[in-house]
Amino acid sequence: MDRIETGWLYDFYGPLLTPRQRALLSLYCEEDLSFAEIAAREGISRQGVCDAVHRAARQLMGYEAQLGLLARYRRLTQGLTQSLDMLRDAPGEQAQRARALLTRLLSEEEE
Repeated sequence: MDRIETGWLYDFYGPLLTPRQRALLSLYCEEDLSFAEIAAREGISRQGVCDAVHRAARQLMGYEAQLGLLARYRRLTQGLTQSLDMLRDAPGEQAQRARALLTRLLSEEEE
């Protein structure tokens, strides 16, 4: 699993992790630190960081497999974006209101 995908999963399921797992994944995903940099900062071995990060990432993948929140979010935002694109050049007041609604919904989902 790559760092970006782990970061997405962390955004959705991070609160379900232990405080220690959250701290290490935050350094890895959000601050983009290497295992060696995290190890030096936290005073643990590089291998310890690697094991903890991979264990937490597997846990996040398990949550996604069971709950599917990230996949649902991606489908929803993709559908909103496609709908907005279809209405982009449509004339009329109804189309304008629909564009405004879709834009608002999309920005709320991205927050």
